Amino acid sequence: MSSFDRAEMLAKKIGVLYGGLSAEREISLKTGTASLLALQQLGYNAVAIDVNHNLPQQLQDASIEVAFIALHGRFGEDGRVQGLLEMLLIPYTGSGVLASSLAIDKVMTKQMLIYHEVPTPKFDYIRPGDSRGDLLQRCVQLPAVVKPSREGSTLGITIAKTREELATGIDMAADLDGTVLVEEFIAGKELTVSVLNGEALPIIQIEAKGGFYDYQAKYNSGDTEYLLPAPIAETSYQQVQDAAVKACRALGCRGAARVDFMFAAPQYYCIEVNTIPGMTATSLLPKAAQAVGIDFPELVEQILLDADLDK
Repeated sequence: MSSFDRAEMLAKKIGVLYGGLSAEREISLKTGTASLLALQQLGYNAVAIDVNHNLPQQLQDASIEVAFIALHGRFGEDGRVQGLLEMLLIPYTGSGVLASSLAIDKVMTKQMLIYHEVPTPKFDYIRPGDSRGDLLQRCVQLPAVVKPSREGSTLGITIAKTREELATGIDMAADLDGTVLVEEFIAGKELTVSVLNGEALPIIQIEAKGGFYDYQAKYNSGDTEYLLPAPIAETSYQQVQDAAVKACRALGCRGAARVDFMFAAPQYYCIEVNTIPGMTATSLLPKAAQAVGIDFPELVEQILLDADLDK
């Protein structure tokens, strides 16, 4: 649990780390700006730090005592910034080094899910240095979903229905990340479960107008419909919430996380775990929190008060 109560945290200088170096920079700027304003409205001494390659100097210049991490993707959500903060003895929000490193890597996440008996689609993959052609030859079941293993926000994802699309998808994913995941395509409903401090929030069903919840559908209001709570059977609803909590525990997640599923009744499949969910106007974590009476400033504060070291 947190090293601080609210009174102690109000006396600290908090740095909101946002922006960063990943392909998700623009979304991180939105997440960070919204979180910063919420903290300031609650009376916290919070300042913004637009993360660049010289982050150690930025942290020193800002003299922060606690880091609120609002970074998405690489160099922020993958354990590297968390490791730096550990070395500098600056408590930070969210998951620790190991959980962040595992969850950003979809292949490692799936291997952990299998070990802990959380259902996930069948898959194959290559690591840097492996042959793209060998992966193409091994994948015989179509359609298939091709993903760069360590990118978020559905960047670089292809739903391949032909061998040609599969080859193109592998090449495109490999250009973004040396580790490429090819996953069994599950025809069903897209569900997401936010987990806040170990508790599952209401499930959201995602219905993208284009049929695929891609980058544009995620971040352009009006492109997607959100059903909250998800209209699925009560038994399945509880099973999916339980699986989300189990997945987060398996990886060692802290604070707020979001777990994505495909649901082909009655079977559910865990797709991935996001350790720093978006906090934009269209983001899913704030929607789920609002459904149980947690407004945006309170959500941000709950995430902040879980800040700690040695996670």
